[in-house]
Amino acid sequence: MTNLRRINQEDLRNHNLSVTLDALLRAPKPMSRADLAKETGLTKATMSLLSSMLLESKVISEGDPVVSTAYGRPSTPLEIRGGSVAGIGLQINTDGYGCLALDLNGDTLGQEWVSEDMTGTDPYEIFAKLDAMTFPLENRLKRRGCKVVGAGLALPGIVTEDMWLLVARNLGWENVNLTRFNVVRRLDVVAGNEAKMAAIAQIPGYATKRADFLNVVDRMDSFIYLSTDIGIGGAVVRDGAVVSGSHGFAGEIGHMSVSIDGPLCRCGRHGCLEAFAGRRALVEAAEIAEDEEATSTKAIEEFLKRWRQGDPVVAKVVDEATDALVSAIASAVNMVDVDTVLLGGLWTHFGDELGNVLEGRLRSEILGYPNVKIRVFVPPVAEHPSLYGAAEMGLRRFIENPLQYME
Repeated sequence: MTNLRRINQEDLRNHNLSVTLDALLRAPKPMSRADLAKETGLTKATMSLLSSMLLESKVISEGDPVVSTAYGRPSTPLEIRGGSVAGIGLQINTDGYGCLALDLNGDTLGQEWVSEDMTGTDPYEIFAKLDAMTFPLENRLKRRGCKVVGAGLALPGIVTEDMWLLVARNLGWENVNLTRFNVVRRLDVVAGNEAKMAAIAQIPGYATKRADFLNVVDRMDSFIYLSTDIGIGGAVVRDGAVVSGSHGFAGEIGHMSVSIDGPLCRCGRHGCLEAFAGRRALVEAAEIAEDEEATSTKAIEEFLKRWRQGDPVVAKVVDEATDALVSAIASAVNMVDVDTVLLGGLWTHFGDELGNVLEGRLRSEILGYPNVKIRVFVPPVAEHPSLYGAAEMGLRRFIENPLQYME
């Protein structure tokens, strides 16, 4: 018979605090103690104790008492308070690197980004720069009395649970032991694929107070997120949590083949979605630039300018890439059985119109049509979403284990 570890009082309290924080984060408006007790299933006495602990630790604050009826007793709303704890997000991408601090209130407490072509760079050099960039941010938070509770790192490649970057082809990095770097050890960083981090940033109430603009999906919804850059990454979110898969590869839609006889992809296979709809592929197909120059910011800006001007060559390239997107998205949606797709990264520049076009073309390719309706959106967090998601990954440590950080 399996031995079950006895849950002591502190474990139970930690769990209840976590459940309470989760309820507050995903709520569309502040909740009273009675509301929280009803939502979480905890007793009013327990909720009174938990709320007192959170108030004392300055994690939440009380609003003005509200009387719901003419004869009712006033209730005091509780809401998430900013400035007490922070998560730090780190990112190394093909177009630069940076850091960001985020508090539970959803406010940005500091941010820095360096735009730079990262192809063929030395990981030791880049992590040293990221380390030097992060130190001042940590010091500012400390002076404000804000405790760093965790950090996430977003990378454009395959990352394992034991903190190895197996491959990031568009950086030219392979088999990098992330624990060798000082900033990773100092902040006890959790690393992950940039698309998965970007997907986290779209989930309302994941680790920050629910924001009004995060209205495309709900806290426990399921969806596919596509990250389009030089390469194409993807993430599957099931019931509000990112699906990692057995080896961290889940959601890698960019290397789904959409044409057996298609162009050779950098992964070694033919006809991958990335070889049609990735940034490098679009620029090269439009004959704007080749090889490493095709990944430059200047090249993609020229591509987008010509598209807006109605250049027929660019328009044809975009049409072919859209065909590839439809094929890959339909296969992915049918495989994982979701009805919502968020299209991020480069393709956000094509606007909401692209989402409407994809929705229309996808309808007949989805199993269960017409009963199943597919939705395609440009994600609410479009500017450096992976950086925000990485910071939320750090904050999530506090949500799941609040007693460890509360004084």
